[in-house]
Amino acid sequence: MSRTARTARTARLAGAAALALAAALTLSACGSSGAPTAAKVTQQKDDTPYQGTKLARNFEKPDLQLTDTSGQPYDLRQQTNGKATLLFFGYTSCPDVCPTTMGDIGVAMKALSPEDRQKVNVVFVSTDPQRDTPKVLRTWLDSMGSDFIGLTGDLAKVKSAAKSLGIMIEDPVVNADGTVTSTHGAQVLAFLPSDDKAHVLYMSGTEEKTYEHDLPLLAKGVAA
Repeated sequence: MSRTARTARTARLAGAAALALAAALTLSACGSSGAPTAAKVTQQKDDTPYQGTKLARNFEKPDLQLTDTSGQPYDLRQQTNGKATLLFFGYTSCPDVCPTTMGDIGVAMKALSPEDRQKVNVVFVSTDPQRDTPKVLRTWLDSMGSDFIGLTGDLAKVKSAAKSLGIMIEDPVVNADGTVTSTHGAQVLAFLPSDDKAHVLYMSGTEEKTYEHDLPLLAKGVAA
């Protein structure tokens, strides 16, 4: 994919994401090569104990049913009900944003007490379900967190769920060299256990120390 085409695609997705989030956020993209585009927050941060960005609008958890890494049906809304949840959309062959983001969350999760760790779900939803089988997802996620939840399935459902959160996803593209590009929003959304709504957002490039600071607050259900 040419740099010009990538730039045009990212710009188109950025505009849609900003409108949906109503927080003037640009979209990051994960591609087959090169660094992710820079994410910017133009909205002033409200007073909050979290280092992540407090959302102006609290998004409902998507009504999404997919397949987990054990091959069983998984109802996102029902099976994470009443539990702090980090939600990220990406794909396992992503060369940059996805492994970095999930790796940083994994390190931060290990810093939690065993009690708090059990109170936080980390959910990774594949944007490339044709290649991300349950087995592939499990193997990839285990290197970051053996208790991380991986979901795969109907891409139309995944795109619809992501769009409801202001995250844009495009169909995967197989490049001439056989690699795959899955262009997707790189935001991580944090849902609080009190109302199962997203209150905090983490942009692409968020440092591990930010997750390490915020995860104990999420585990305890501290209001944003």
